[in-house]
Amino acid sequence: MSRRLRRGLLIGILVVIIFGIGWNVHQQAVKQTAQKESYALPPRYEKMQNGIMVLCYHRILGNDWSTQLIRDLSPNSQLHEFNVPANQFAQQMAYLHKHRVKVIRADTMSRMVKSGKPIHGKYAVLSFDDIDRTVLDHAVPVMNKYKFPFTAFIITGNTGDYREGTQLATWSQINRARQTTNGRMTLGLHTHNLHHLNAHMQPVFMQPHYSGKFRRDFALSNRELTKHTGYHADSFAFPYGSGTDAINGFLAQQRLAWVATLDTGIVTDTTNLNETPRVIVNHESWPSIAHWFKN
Repeated sequence: MSRRLRRGLLIGILVVIIFGIGWNVHQQAVKQTAQKESYALPPRYEKMQNGIMVLCYHRILGNDWSTQLIRDLSPNSQLHEFNVPANQFAQQMAYLHKHRVKVIRADTMSRMVKSGKPIHGKYAVLSFDDIDRTVLDHAVPVMNKYKFPFTAFIITGNTGDYREGTQLATWSQINRARQTTNGRMTLGLHTHNLHHLNAHMQPVFMQPHYSGKFRRDFALSNRELTKHTGYHADSFAFPYGSGTDAINGFLAQQRLAWVATLDTGIVTDTTNLNETPRVIVNHESWPSIAHWFKN
């Protein structure tokens, strides 16, 4: 067997092994996703004719083959559940524009709820958690095209770091993005350094003894945001869901217009904005989201 033939055979075997592993990982991710709670809008909200849906995005991944390959090979459920391809995101924003959905600022939502008057019609608020480079590269230009306002929740202690396969945006990148939006991009807090799980796969801040640490983390996060952007946040988003009674009580005493959770629901005039529901956007939830806005 010639040297060239041996090399070709070796390369072929490696390709088969890599794609075999990738297929295995992909199938496991699909299976895990199928076993999780559905992200689609629950039936009890489908027929609501009035309210505000707060959409929650994470990564807006590029459509190139290398990104797709990494996504398929990765066992990280975050890359399967909490991402939207850039072309689909563009289609979703075009859908909102085409159907004349009223995309409003979060502070407008806050005023509407606190007015005590019934909300008539359907509205959307756009929010993004973590803020990695994919949001700035792929989402911000699309929202600028339609002049949609949005809120970016920042992990202030991790800016510029690599997390879960992508790089979080740096402060300078965030500030440059804000300059392109003419004030439509508002900033919120997503903890300073508490966006991680413990050994039991539970959010660290949910432990009873973390209440004091959470308060200190919140104060530090506020200071860091103001230091690097000159912006004083009036909103906070929980990583991994929502908070404890002690943390909720603490946040209710802060000067916040709203606190975002990952509890699914629609905002109405009776919503407690310290526990604002959102709808995570992915391939599973978007059909029900589009259906709600269209009907």
